[in-house]
Parts: sequence; C-alpha cells; structure tokens
Amino acid sequence: MARHRRPPAPPAAPTDRSSRRLAAGLLLTSALAASVLAAVVTPAAPPAPDRSPPSAGTSDLAQQSGH
Repeated sequence: MARHRRPPAPPAAPTDRSSRRLAAGLLLTSALAASVLAAVVTPAAPPAPDRSPPSAGTSDLAQQSGH
C-alpha cells in the first residue's frame, strides 16, 4: 500500500522578507524620532505641583498636620 506524503512547503516569497525589513526599519526610525523629539521639545506647561520636587517654601505646619 502506498504511503501519502505531505506536499513540500512552498518557498517563502521574497516580498515577505522585504516587508519585514521595511516594518523593522520603520519601527526603528519612529523610535529614534520619538527619542529625539522628547529630548529637544520643551513641555508646554510646567509640571503639576504634586509632581514637582518639594521646595524649601513649604511650611512645617502643613507637613505635620498631613494637609
């Protein structure tokens, strides 16, 4: 009795490899652009008061009372 064999897998299309390379290149380019923009552009508004480091102008009474 003859055995059935699996047909050979089709070879990977050359467009698959080039499209993956293009996607990887675009991802790298966008990450680099985001990093450069984050380093160069200054924020439009100052940080919120609860996000800034404590300054010397805070009173001891407010810190002790928990407000």
